[in-house]
Amino acid sequence: MNELDTLVESARQSFLQAQTPADLENAKAQFLGKAGRITELMKGMAALSVEDKKTRGAAINIAKQAIEAALNDRRQALADAELQAQLKAEALDVTLPGRSANVGGLHPISLTLERVENIFGSMGFEVAQGPLNTPEDHPARSMHDTFYVEGGHLLRTHTSPMQIRHAVQHVKRYRNPLDAGQGMPEIRVIAPGRTYRVDSDATHSPMFHQCEGLWIGENVSFKDLKVVVTDFCRTFFESDDLVLRFRPSFFPFTEPSAEIDIQFQSGPLAGRWLEVGGSGQVHPNVVRNMGLDPEGFIGFAFGMGMDRFTMLRYGVNDLRLFFDGDVRFLSQFQ
Repeated sequence: MNELDTLVESARQSFLQAQTPADLENAKAQFLGKAGRITELMKGMAALSVEDKKTRGAAINIAKQAIEAALNDRRQALADAELQAQLKAEALDVTLPGRSANVGGLHPISLTLERVENIFGSMGFEVAQGPLNTPEDHPARSMHDTFYVEGGHLLRTHTSPMQIRHAVQHVKRYRNPLDAGQGMPEIRVIAPGRTYRVDSDATHSPMFHQCEGLWIGENVSFKDLKVVVTDFCRTFFESDDLVLRFRPSFFPFTEPSAEIDIQFQSGPLAGRWLEVGGSGQVHPNVVRNMGLDPEGFIGFAFGMGMDRFTMLRYGVNDLRLFFDGDVRFLSQFQ
């Protein structure tokens, strides 16, 4: 074995002993670096004749190529070993049950709205949806009570306009000449939806949810109002011993008017009166603006805060928790 063969074998053994890429680079420097063995051999050719340089240079070049091949083989071997180690560390046991993806669900207030629509739907109430429809001089547009956005547009402060919008469309539809003589069905509708008002504390939010209702017919009394609201509350809270009272109050569009209070007979809120809404007999002027004769048609209206109902149903004492976006809190209601 000549000198160059010995050098190639020495390099191959050094490369095989390298256990990491860093060790391999250090070994490479000994043979192929600027101060390596091959470089030293190339410098030693300076004293040789032209013919000897050709022969010696070719031999050194063959040795260099053999060392580079051994280096690349070891690099590939180390890379393969690293990949196998990674695959082994990250190996999956395919016999284990799969990991199920997290499934989302409805927000607790959305669950409440859905429940409210189902309960009133069972009583024959339709669901109305639509935009704000109040004149600029309406008290609901008071600057201290509302949010205005660019262009002077007002974020909806309540769902009351939907009652009148639905009632007017209802009257027009059934007074069409094609429907003459068939009579007009009663107006029975709820208008649930999101609203905005400048108010924020543990029991109020700048964004909140309302559900307003309207029932107009030829013989709809305040007694019907009490029966409908009482049945709704007892069904919603799944409590037959729930007590309601209608406390005299004032609202511009109803007369007489009453606040709606409820009292639980058991649980942490037992014995306390809690206000949950407002109600009243629809004012004759409102009936007249629907296009109906108040001498022949009468009815009632009510409005309730869906956020308050959600808090009471789930025992949450701070409304802000519903809008903080904490998945740990919200996931409890799925």
